[in-house]
Amino acid sequence: MKVLEFYDLRPEDRFCLYFEASFDPHSPLDSELEAFFQALEAYAGVSMPEVVHGKRWRKYSRAAVFKALEERRDSDIESIGLYRKQWPALDMSLSLWFPPHLPRLDFSASVQPLSVFADAERCQHFVDMVRAWTSHYPVTHAEASSLAEIQLSGAPDYGRDEQTSIRDGFDKVYEVSWLNVFGPKLVESIGRERVLSTPAHRVEELPHGAVLLVTWPIAADFARDEARQAQARAHAHLRPDLDYATLLRTLRERSAILAPVQPRFPPEWERLLTRVVDRVRISERQRKIAELNAWRPPEPDEWLPARAALPPDVKDVDFVRQQYGDLAEGLVALLHTDVPSVFEASPESLTDVDAHLWCEDFLRNRRPGVIDEHLMPAVGAYLGEVLVKHLGGQWIPRKKLEEAQVRIGDRVWLPFLRAHRYTRSRQALLDFSLSGLYRAAEQHRA
Repeated sequence: MKVLEFYDLRPEDRFCLYFEASFDPHSPLDSELEAFFQALEAYAGVSMPEVVHGKRWRKYSRAAVFKALEERRDSDIESIGLYRKQWPALDMSLSLWFPPHLPRLDFSASVQPLSVFADAERCQHFVDMVRAWTSHYPVTHAEASSLAEIQLSGAPDYGRDEQTSIRDGFDKVYEVSWLNVFGPKLVESIGRERVLSTPAHRVEELPHGAVLLVTWPIAADFARDEARQAQARAHAHLRPDLDYATLLRTLRERSAILAPVQPRFPPEWERLLTRVVDRVRISERQRKIAELNAWRPPEPDEWLPARAALPPDVKDVDFVRQQYGDLAEGLVALLHTDVPSVFEASPESLTDVDAHLWCEDFLRNRRPGVIDEHLMPAVGAYLGEVLVKHLGGQWIPRKKLEEAQVRIGDRVWLPFLRAHRYTRSRQALLDFSLSGLYRAAEQHRA
């Protein structure tokens, strides 16, 4: 069953919810979760799931949910996914933890695009849904906000090391999101009267001792300056040890980071750079666009005048040329699953290779010896084969790979030298791109 995945849409910000509560593991599951799904169906609106996934994909229904939970029971944990087939894209996850764990209901949801929650009434329905859940399940913690905002805030560790974060959990108000549910333990540590007197759009005492707090009417407007001021006021009120002006300055800096930047990429680089931008974290996207607007690669200099070409120094020229073809096949074997166009050995496939290696941060955690002995030769040979195939080049073999040349008109190009530079770092994948050298050779030939 086909569901709408986030990668099917243009990359942009999402609305994210995380909800953690306890539940009664001894109660029949259908009755225990009745209130949860009743509220979901009543308030989810356009973000209502249409598909349930356990071990199989099924059309959403209560029966399908419980069948999926039964399928995914792994001793003491049950977990399912819920999705949509049409806009907006949805990724929901429901997990139930049974003894010997502390009984826990974990629910997370992401909705793309964030603009779904640019409507005040829809935001109100969402808050009502969370409010309904908190009436039935003792809440430990819940929050909802933009994905970009979550990333910039450092959640869930907030600057702590992972072990400390796991140990202490949400023992302080490290951040105030658009929607917050503070568990009873945190409320008591702050002071119930202080929490209930927080200046915010909505503050409500909940059953079981938790408190619901919403900073602003519209979730998608979180980066507006008025919303930032409300967020800073709420945070400073809950944390008197923090300075309002400092909090507001930090929030305004986040908003500046997220302010839209118009891409101004040169046409010849647009295909590659757009894919690079689409792959970075959403909170880094605008900064990356600005960086790449200003970026220009060095002019390729991996060439010599044809009159200065090094002559072949191998005994069997045709055999070595065939070896270059075999080396190029190594790159095809390595990347063909993720980069199908690599079979074509075309100029477009060079861009696809550039984009894939950068987007996957392919060089990270690979030993230099492996890169130099295997990846670099395969990349250089593949680049050379594309030069031969599409620009009428001719290999001039050499014993040292980095001296091997491809003659095109009155120049010889050094694809292995380019590949050596290319495989030094992630930034080098752009600065010394394969597609950049091909384009230079093509333009010179013309």
